[in-house]
Amino acid sequence: MKQLAKREDQIMQIVWRLKTVFIRDIIEELPDPKPHYNTVATMVKILVKKRFLVSEMLGNTHQYSPAVPIEEYRDEHLVNIKKKYFGNSFPKMIAHFAKEEELTDEEVQELVKIIKSQKS
Repeated sequence: MKQLAKREDQIMQIVWRLKTVFIRDIIEELPDPKPHYNTVATMVKILVKKRFLVSEMLGNTHQYSPAVPIEEYRDEHLVNIKKKYFGNSFPKMIAHFAKEEELTDEEVQELVKIIKSQKS
């Protein structure tokens, strides 16, 4: 699965959150300054072509919904990040984020509990 460009990701985040959208819904959710309708429509057409979105004709307009669940996209790209930046090591990846986030003792304990529950 291809990685989304910045604007594509921004649009997909909106679609994943709202589930079904029209172009105007996407524009409303985008930050100011709002892009032109045609700009968003072009990006949406690209996402349909890339098979991230599906289009359904309703009357004389298209309604869009995700063709790829956010969980599937996220999981695939986290695997790639783990391979590319952490030598395919889950412990190294977790250690990086633990240091960066400055986890509290409670958060560390929660992580340990989650990891231990996976072994059962």
